[in-house]
Amino acid sequence: MLFAIVVFPGSNCDHDVYHVAKHVLGRAARFVWHKDRDLRGADVVVLPGGFSYGDYLRTGAIARFSPIMEEVKKFAARGGHVVGFCNGFQILLEAGLLPGAMRRNDSLRYVCRDVHLKVENPLTPWTRRYAKGETIRIPIGHGDGNYFIDPEGLKQLEGDGQVAFRYVAADGTRGAPDANPNGSLADIAGITNKRGNVLGMMPHPERLSEGVLGGEDGKRLFESIADAVE
Repeated sequence: MLFAIVVFPGSNCDHDVYHVAKHVLGRAARFVWHKDRDLRGADVVVLPGGFSYGDYLRTGAIARFSPIMEEVKKFAARGGHVVGFCNGFQILLEAGLLPGAMRRNDSLRYVCRDVHLKVENPLTPWTRRYAKGETIRIPIGHGDGNYFIDPEGLKQLEGDGQVAFRYVAADGTRGAPDANPNGSLADIAGITNKRGNVLGMMPHPERLSEGVLGGEDGKRLFESIADAVE
């Protein structure tokens, strides 16, 4: 299988994702420039973290107009697997591939630390190596990770099982002080589209995919999508 990692001006986690796909998972991986118009046989498209176009105007707002995003939209519409981490999630929201929007963290500060997530839906292509209700540890690093959606949209997300991950305390409980690092509505850390082939999440699983980095909770997300594709 082939991972295609889209590189925007300002991406800074593209090589991290490449390393996990190529050297940890042992799958083929290649970079795709934002001006390209061909995903070149990709099985999985990754929009990595960073600061695309310097986060000017609004996070992800300029990147959504990149030529490659038209191909990403077509790929997703055909059922292709697309994932966005951090800035990649912001781009997916701006592009309309996922519902909702991002606001500044409620602290108005950039937050960079490990957080704990509850796996809400283990039946997606991205989460099949996790157990329902399992608590995992994944790093974050963002200033605009405060997820928001209108009440009807939230009801739909919940009802359709589109909430993949929520922020929780280390013991798995919600509502604890500092468990939610950015003020996201309903403690949402990651969502999918209705079909489940598109995932967006603010945490960075690529940053905790090897024991040498202190854990492998993130690796299972990559293993999950490899299972689903293969």
